[in-house]
Amino acid sequence: MLLQIALRKKASALTAVVTAAAIALLPLPAAQAQQKGPPVLRDTETEQLLREYTRPILRAAGLEKQNIQMVIINDGSFNAFVADGRRIFVNYGAILQSETPNQIIGVLAHETGHLAGGHLSKLREQLASAQTQMIIAMLLGAGAIAAGSARGGNAGNNGLANAGAAAIAGPQEMIRRTLLSYQRQQEENADRAGVKFLTATQQSPKGMYETFKRFTSESLFAARGADPYLQSHPMPAERVASLQEFASSSPYWDKKDDPALQLRHDMVRAKISAFMERPETVYRRYPQTNDSLPARYARAISTYLHGDLRSALAQIDALIQVQPNNPYFYEVRGQALLESGKPAEAIPALRKAVALSSNSPLIEMLLGQALVGTDNKAYTDDAVRILRAAVAREPEAPLGYTQLAMAYGRKGDYAEADLASAQAAYLRGDNKTARELATRAKTRFAVGTPGWVKADDIVAAKPPRN
Repeated sequence: MLLQIALRKKASALTAVVTAAAIALLPLPAAQAQQKGPPVLRDTETEQLLREYTRPILRAAGLEKQNIQMVIINDGSFNAFVADGRRIFVNYGAILQSETPNQIIGVLAHETGHLAGGHLSKLREQLASAQTQMIIAMLLGAGAIAAGSARGGNAGNNGLANAGAAAIAGPQEMIRRTLLSYQRQQEENADRAGVKFLTATQQSPKGMYETFKRFTSESLFAARGADPYLQSHPMPAERVASLQEFASSSPYWDKKDDPALQLRHDMVRAKISAFMERPETVYRRYPQTNDSLPARYARAISTYLHGDLRSALAQIDALIQVQPNNPYFYEVRGQALLESGKPAEAIPALRKAVALSSNSPLIEMLLGQALVGTDNKAYTDDAVRILRAAVAREPEAPLGYTQLAMAYGRKGDYAEADLASAQAAYLRGDNKTARELATRAKTRFAVGTPGWVKADDIVAAKPPRN
């Protein structure tokens, strides 16, 4: 579990030192994440599958109504974490490396255990308590150091100053060990909660066990000779042994994944491989001798990404013949044409993808982009309608607002165009541009109208503190 702790820019020197000490307890990526934020990947097919994986687990955990979101991180390593109580973050590498649905479902059940246990808020309480203890220790130690300095530089007074330094260092190490021990206990509790949720939903906990066991040898090598009390997670061998003991008692231990679900899982893994890995890697994973649907899917995507549009379209059309109601095959066909500079030809496939996906907003945004990209004003009203519907259901995607701004501009509606551009800039984190565009939009709208109010909200919005 990765935690993010924000530093206030104008904190006092003492508070800054204490907070920095707390951050030192976290893995390096956490400190980096609070500066830039995690790079996110969006894909309707993958997100839908992850939602289906988590829905029964969240229901069993009593979190079904909490609107927990799944977020895919652009990172090839195997990791998943919770950071704010509202979202589960999953590296694409965790999906790619999970050979069965049950393996990634087990990881998601573990992370749900953190959410259900309120571990984030409890850890923040522990950190706040640790900071208080640290401040007291530092004040006492600083007092001793100051007393030693005030009495001069003889050996006795130096000893008093050294004792003051020890009074600071000693509590720091004790507090650090206490926090790490607390985190280890949280991980164990999340394991047990995950198994409980899997059992309640009649799913096997074997995938969770297999996943943790697979990384045991690497972790053991890295932790050889390490002090177990300085580990933020339980020692791997102990954790896996404990997990096996209570997970294997589940009546669903040997239950296999449904073959149809396994196929969908394999299709998503193939798609991720094609988009995220080098073509030679894709073809090693999915050689021409492999005639499975996932292998053909991966090769078709990789082919279009690397410039052979004609061959890619032939491969995608062959996939559509096998599964004519698969919206994601039409989506890939439309995306291939759109990214190859053929927006008009992309429209029929993307319309079909939208219809088959029950109006997926991300696919609607691609369709809107194709309609705008044709430069045909006859498509403008249709583009505005589709893009407005998409951003209403997916309000945090800059692409939708960018394309909507272009569509409004083509209509000559510059007030709405400025507002949509401002919203896109704000979502990209470009607050200066967002305020400038929103300020201009306010001059184009009548005071008090919905557009004016939205623009005013952007002008008044304060960027989050780092």
